[in-house]
Amino acid sequence: MTDQQSKTIAISSQKQRRREDATLDLVSIYDPSGAASEAYRMLRTNLFYALIDSPPKIIVLTSVSFGEGKSTTAANLGVTLVQADKNILILDCDLRRPRLHSLFDVSNNTGLVDILAGSGMEEVWREPIPGLKLICAGPSLPNPAELLSSRRLAEFLAEMRERFDYILVDAPPVGASDSVVLAAHGDGVLLVLDSQRTRKGPLRQALRSLQGVGANVLGTVMNNFEVSRGGNTANSNLH
Repeated sequence: MTDQQSKTIAISSQKQRRREDATLDLVSIYDPSGAASEAYRMLRTNLFYALIDSPPKIIVLTSVSFGEGKSTTAANLGVTLVQADKNILILDCDLRRPRLHSLFDVSNNTGLVDILAGSGMEEVWREPIPGLKLICAGPSLPNPAELLSSRRLAEFLAEMRERFDYILVDAPPVGASDSVVLAAHGDGVLLVLDSQRTRKGPLRQALRSLQGVGANVLGTVMNNFEVSRGGNTANSNLH
Protein backbone atom coordinates (compact mmCIF):
# COMPACT_ATOMS: atom_id res chain seq x y z
CA MET A 1 0.00 0.00 0.00
CA THR A 2 1.15 3.54 -0.67
CA ASP A 3 1.34 6.21 2.03
CA GLN A 4 -1.98 7.57 0.77
CA GLN A 5 -3.59 4.14 0.95
CA SER A 6 -2.30 3.20 4.40
CA LYS A 7 -4.12 5.89 6.35
CA THR A 8 -5.95 4.59 9.38
CA ILE A 9 -8.71 6.25 11.40
CA ALA A 10 -9.35 4.72 14.83
CA ILE A 11 -12.91 5.05 16.11
CA SER A 12 -14.02 4.55 19.69
CA SER A 13 -17.33 2.73 19.56
CA GLN A 14 -19.29 -0.02 21.21
CA LYS A 15 -19.93 -3.39 19.65
CA GLN A 16 -22.84 -3.63 17.24
CA ARG A 17 -26.07 -3.49 19.17
CA ARG A 18 -29.01 -5.79 18.88
CA ARG A 19 -31.50 -5.01 16.17
CA GLU A 20 -33.99 -3.36 18.52
CA ASP A 21 -31.64 -0.52 19.48
CA ALA A 22 -29.46 -0.37 16.38
CA THR A 23 -30.34 3.29 15.79
CA LEU A 24 -28.23 4.18 18.85
CA ASP A 25 -25.16 3.29 16.78
CA LEU A 26 -25.77 6.52 14.84
CA VAL A 27 -23.51 8.38 17.24
CA SER A 28 -23.06 11.24 14.75
CA ILE A 29 -26.71 12.08 15.48
CA TYR A 30 -27.25 10.92 19.07
CA ASP A 31 -23.82 11.76 20.52
CA PRO A 32 -22.37 14.48 18.25
CA SER A 33 -19.84 15.68 20.83
CA GLY A 34 -18.49 12.20 21.64
CA ALA A 35 -15.16 10.67 20.70
CA ALA A 36 -16.60 8.42 18.00
CA SER A 37 -18.42 11.29 16.31
CA GLU A 38 -15.21 13.30 16.22
CA ALA A 39 -13.42 10.35 14.63
CA TYR A 40 -16.09 10.10 11.92
CA ARG A 41 -15.63 13.81 11.22
CA MET A 42 -11.89 13.19 10.94
CA LEU A 43 -12.61 10.41 8.45
CA ARG A 44 -14.77 12.86 6.48
CA THR A 45 -11.95 15.39 6.43
CA ASN A 46 -9.51 12.79 5.15
CA LEU A 47 -11.91 11.92 2.33
CA PHE A 48 -12.15 15.58 1.35
CA TYR A 49 -8.37 15.67 0.90
CA ALA A 50 -7.87 12.21 -0.57
CA LEU A 51 -6.80 12.25 -4.19
CA ILE A 52 -7.40 15.98 -4.52
CA ASP A 53 -6.98 15.97 -8.30
CA SER A 54 -9.54 13.19 -8.70
CA PRO A 55 -11.57 12.86 -5.48
CA PRO A 56 -13.48 9.59 -4.99
CA LYS A 57 -17.24 9.87 -5.41
CA ILE A 58 -18.22 6.20 -5.18
CA ILE A 59 -16.74 4.82 -1.97
CA VAL A 60 -17.11 1.14 -1.13
CA LEU A 61 -17.00 0.17 2.55
CA THR A 62 -16.16 -3.44 3.29
CA SER A 63 -14.53 -5.46 6.05
CA VAL A 64 -12.46 -8.57 6.61
CA SER A 65 -15.35 -10.49 8.19
CA PHE A 66 -18.88 -10.00 9.51
CA GLY A 67 -19.59 -7.85 12.54
CA GLU A 68 -16.67 -5.43 12.23
CA GLY A 69 -18.80 -2.29 11.90
CA LYS A 70 -18.79 -1.45 8.19
CA SER A 71 -22.52 -0.64 8.10
CA THR A 72 -22.23 1.53 11.21
CA THR A 73 -19.27 3.31 9.60
CA ALA A 74 -21.14 3.84 6.33
CA ALA A 75 -24.16 5.28 8.16
CA ASN A 76 -22.19 7.65 10.38
CA LEU A 77 -19.90 8.77 7.58
CA GLY A 78 -22.97 9.53 5.49
CA VAL A 79 -24.47 11.63 8.28
CA THR A 80 -21.25 13.61 8.79
CA LEU A 81 -21.01 14.28 5.05
CA VAL A 82 -24.58 15.61 5.07
CA GLN A 83 -23.64 17.82 8.02
CA ALA A 84 -20.98 19.29 5.72
CA ASP A 85 -23.71 20.19 3.19
CA LYS A 86 -23.00 17.30 0.82
CA ASN A 87 -25.69 15.46 -1.13
CA ILE A 88 -25.33 11.80 -0.16
CA LEU A 89 -26.62 8.44 -1.35
CA ILE A 90 -26.02 5.31 0.73
CA LEU A 91 -26.56 1.92 -0.91
CA ASP A 92 -26.98 -1.26 1.13
CA CYS A 93 -25.36 -3.81 -1.16
CA ASP A 94 -24.88 -6.42 1.55
CA LEU A 95 -27.78 -8.45 0.24
CA ARG A 96 -26.99 -11.40 2.51
CA ARG A 97 -26.97 -9.52 5.83
CA PRO A 98 -28.42 -6.03 5.30
CA ARG A 99 -28.30 -3.73 8.31
CA LEU A 100 -28.66 -0.13 7.19
CA HIS A 101 -32.46 -0.23 7.38
CA SER A 102 -32.16 -1.11 11.08
CA LEU A 103 -29.69 1.68 11.74
CA PHE A 104 -31.98 4.27 10.16
CA ASP A 105 -35.19 2.57 11.38
CA VAL A 106 -36.84 2.20 7.97
CA SER A 107 -38.48 -0.68 6.11
CA ASN A 108 -36.45 -3.12 4.01
CA ASN A 109 -39.45 -4.28 1.97
CA THR A 110 -38.07 -2.66 -1.19
CA GLY A 111 -34.56 -1.67 -2.15
CA LEU A 112 -31.66 -2.14 -4.52
CA VAL A 113 -32.99 -5.51 -5.66
CA ASP A 114 -36.12 -3.79 -6.97
CA ILE A 115 -34.15 -1.04 -8.74
CA LEU A 116 -31.97 -3.57 -10.53
CA ALA A 117 -35.16 -5.37 -11.53
CA GLY A 118 -36.47 -2.19 -13.17
CA SER A 119 -38.19 -0.10 -10.47
CA GLY A 120 -37.57 3.65 -10.42
CA MET A 121 -35.24 4.98 -7.74
CA GLU A 122 -37.76 7.54 -6.49
CA GLU A 123 -40.15 4.66 -5.71
CA VAL A 124 -37.58 2.91 -3.54
CA TRP A 125 -35.30 5.33 -1.75
CA ARG A 126 -35.82 6.76 1.73
CA GLU A 127 -34.64 10.06 3.14
CA PRO A 128 -34.09 9.41 6.87
CA ILE A 129 -32.49 12.84 7.29
CA PRO A 130 -32.57 15.79 4.89
CA GLY A 131 -29.88 15.50 2.25
CA LEU A 132 -29.26 11.79 2.76
CA LYS A 133 -30.90 9.28 0.44
CA LEU A 134 -30.86 5.64 1.50
CA ILE A 135 -31.51 2.66 -0.73
CA CYS A 136 -31.93 -0.47 1.36
CA ALA A 137 -31.08 -3.95 0.17
CA GLY A 138 -34.63 -5.14 -0.39
CA PRO A 139 -35.90 -8.74 -0.66
CA SER A 140 -33.35 -11.51 -0.13
CA LEU A 141 -32.00 -13.43 -3.12
CA PRO A 142 -30.43 -16.89 -3.47
CA ASN A 143 -27.49 -15.59 -5.55
CA PRO A 144 -26.80 -11.89 -4.90
CA ALA A 145 -23.38 -11.98 -6.60
CA GLU A 146 -25.06 -12.60 -9.96
CA LEU A 147 -27.30 -9.56 -9.56
CA LEU A 148 -24.46 -7.31 -8.40
CA SER A 149 -22.36 -8.38 -11.39
CA SER A 150 -25.04 -7.25 -13.83
CA ARG A 151 -24.63 -4.41 -16.30
CA ARG A 152 -27.66 -2.73 -14.73
CA LEU A 153 -25.73 -2.02 -11.52
CA ALA A 154 -22.87 -0.37 -13.45
CA GLU A 155 -25.37 1.76 -15.36
CA PHE A 156 -27.20 2.70 -12.16
CA LEU A 157 -23.98 3.80 -10.42
CA ALA A 158 -22.96 5.85 -13.47
CA GLU A 159 -26.33 7.62 -13.35
CA MET A 160 -26.10 8.25 -9.59
CA ARG A 161 -22.59 9.65 -9.96
CA GLU A 162 -24.09 12.65 -11.73
CA ARG A 163 -26.72 13.26 -9.06
CA PHE A 164 -24.83 13.01 -5.77
CA ASP A 165 -21.65 14.41 -4.23
CA TYR A 166 -20.80 11.06 -2.66
CA ILE A 167 -22.18 7.54 -2.97
CA LEU A 168 -21.37 5.21 -0.07
CA VAL A 169 -21.68 1.51 -0.89
CA ASP A 170 -22.06 -0.87 2.05
CA ALA A 171 -20.59 -4.07 0.62
CA PRO A 172 -20.33 -7.57 2.12
CA PRO A 173 -17.05 -8.64 3.75
CA VAL A 174 -14.20 -9.30 1.33
CA GLY A 175 -14.60 -13.07 1.60
CA ALA A 176 -17.87 -12.86 -0.38
CA SER A 177 -17.47 -12.82 -4.16
CA ASP A 178 -19.89 -9.89 -4.57
CA SER A 179 -17.67 -7.70 -2.39
CA VAL A 180 -14.78 -7.63 -4.86
CA VAL A 181 -17.26 -7.06 -7.70
CA LEU A 182 -18.52 -3.96 -5.90
CA ALA A 183 -14.96 -2.84 -5.05
CA ALA A 184 -14.15 -2.82 -8.75
CA HIS A 185 -17.10 -0.45 -9.36
CA GLY A 186 -15.93 2.09 -6.78
CA ASP A 187 -13.49 4.96 -7.00
CA GLY A 188 -12.01 3.86 -3.70
CA VAL A 189 -12.41 1.35 -0.88
CA LEU A 190 -12.43 1.86 2.88
CA LEU A 191 -11.59 -1.35 4.73
CA VAL A 192 -13.23 -1.45 8.17
CA LEU A 193 -11.47 -3.40 10.92
CA ASP A 194 -12.34 -4.36 14.49
CA SER A 195 -9.45 -3.53 16.79
CA GLN A 196 -10.37 -6.43 19.10
CA ARG A 197 -11.05 -9.10 16.47
CA THR A 198 -9.32 -8.54 13.13
CA ARG A 199 -6.15 -10.61 12.68
CA LYS A 200 -3.19 -9.85 10.44
CA GLY A 201 -3.47 -12.97 8.28
CA PRO A 202 -7.09 -12.42 7.15
CA LEU A 203 -6.35 -8.69 6.75
CA ARG A 204 -3.47 -9.40 4.37
CA GLN A 205 -5.66 -11.81 2.40
CA ALA A 206 -8.43 -9.21 2.16
CA LEU A 207 -5.98 -6.62 0.83
CA ARG A 208 -4.65 -9.08 -1.74
CA SER A 209 -8.19 -9.83 -2.90
CA LEU A 210 -8.98 -6.12 -3.32
CA GLN A 211 -5.72 -5.44 -5.12
CA GLY A 212 -6.41 -8.42 -7.37
CA VAL A 213 -9.41 -6.63 -8.91
CA GLY A 214 -7.59 -3.31 -9.15
CA ALA A 215 -9.46 -1.72 -6.24
CA ASN A 216 -8.10 1.58 -4.96
CA VAL A 217 -7.77 1.04 -1.19
CA LEU A 218 -8.04 4.54 0.29
CA GLY A 219 -7.26 3.35 3.82
CA THR A 220 -8.63 1.54 6.83
CA VAL A 221 -11.05 2.42 9.60
CA MET A 222 -10.36 0.79 12.97
CA ASN A 223 -13.62 0.27 14.83
CA ASN A 224 -14.23 -0.65 18.47
CA PHE A 225 -11.14 1.28 19.54
CA GLU A 226 -10.74 1.83 23.28
CA VAL A 227 -9.88 5.40 24.22
CA SER A 228 -7.19 5.66 26.89
CA ARG A 229 -8.29 6.64 30.37
CA GLY A 230 -8.91 10.31 30.81
CA GLY A 231 -9.18 10.90 27.07
CA ASN A 232 -12.30 12.33 25.50
CA THR A 233 -11.49 11.94 21.82
CA ALA A 234 -10.79 8.97 19.61
CA ASN A 235 -7.21 8.51 18.52
CA SER A 236 -6.35 8.63 14.84
CA ASN A 237 -3.32 7.10 13.22
CA LEU A 238 -2.21 8.52 9.87
CA HIS A 239 0.75 6.66 8.47
